[in-house]
Amino acid sequence: MDAVRVALLREVLAGTEWPAATRRFAGALRSSVVPHGGGLLLVGTAAYEPWHLAAHLVDESTWSGLPELAPTLVRHRVEPGGPAHLAVGLGRIEAAGRGETLLLVAPERPGAGLLERVHDARRAGATVLSLNDGDPEVCGLAHETLAVTGADDVDLDTVQHLVSAAAGENSAPAPRGRRGFRDRLSRLADQLTAPPPPRW
Repeated sequence: MDAVRVALLREVLAGTEWPAATRRFAGALRSSVVPHGGGLLLVGTAAYEPWHLAAHLVDESTWSGLPELAPTLVRHRVEPGGPAHLAVGLGRIEAAGRGETLLLVAPERPGAGLLERVHDARRAGATVLSLNDGDPEVCGLAHETLAVTGADDVDLDTVQHLVSAAAGENSAPAPRGRRGFRDRLSRLADQLTAPPPPRW
């Protein structure tokens, strides 16, 4: 989702909790990975692989100049002979420790095996964040959580777009005092969506 669509989405959701909640969660993500130089592991459930969020975070890491936001996608099923960036299995979570961040995306309750691995990673010192459906056990495992339930007015995909966009915001200013492309695009979107001035 590009900056213009994110700006429009935020405008539609203005007055709800979601713009502030996603920025807060994205801030927690950014403050967890940037001081450690990265170490972001992204995992979903056996039925849901967050490859779309992984791609958006890679884009945001490039656009914002924050390479620490680029995640390692941890997969439940690794195809033999696949590319290296798609060949990281659940064993990577078992090796996670201090200075690393584990982001769990769980639209439904994860299996017991994944929950045990996440719990072990937390005990080993990894920071655990979760986007989930409000499951109490998943929320209890995470240092920071953002729950999207069936009763909410947004879905998990929308929240992932807002979180990934917010994670790349508020980075260091562009060199030579120039505004970054995303900042200029966001400003243009604000101008295009503003109501016209009154004519007297």
